[in-house]
Amino acid sequence: MPEMTLDRSLMTHFAPLEDPRCALKRRHKLLDMIVITIAGTLCGADGWVQIAELGRARRAWLSQFLELPDGIPAHDTFGRVFSLLQPEAFEACFRDWVEAIREVIPGEIIAIDGKTLRRSHARGQGLAALHLVSA
Repeated sequence: MPEMTLDRSLMTHFAPLEDPRCALKRRHKLLDMIVITIAGTLCGADGWVQIAELGRARRAWLSQFLELPDGIPAHDTFGRVFSLLQPEAFEACFRDWVEAIREVIPGEIIAIDGKTLRRSHARGQGLAALHLVSA
């Protein structure tokens, strides 16, 4: 079985996720933001401020496998972008990624914990809140 690295797996599994932002206004790559968010959540970050702080603190490490053309996004940027994502599409990508990890480490048990990010919903648009899962 070929070795699968975490960053490549994340990039591969989240690549189909549609970026809802206007192409001309994208300063930060969606995949970079997703990797930082998942890494932050796995490290215990509790909200967008802590995710952005973790990104800034670990920028040198993250730069080894992320492009980060305009650095680490601000916490408001994380919140705004994730509020625009389709929750079902994000969930499908996340589930595919978790399944791929499960296949790489057969027989291991991964504890999963979830939380809903406050103010990540769009009430007027009928979009549900974003649910993050840490493993």
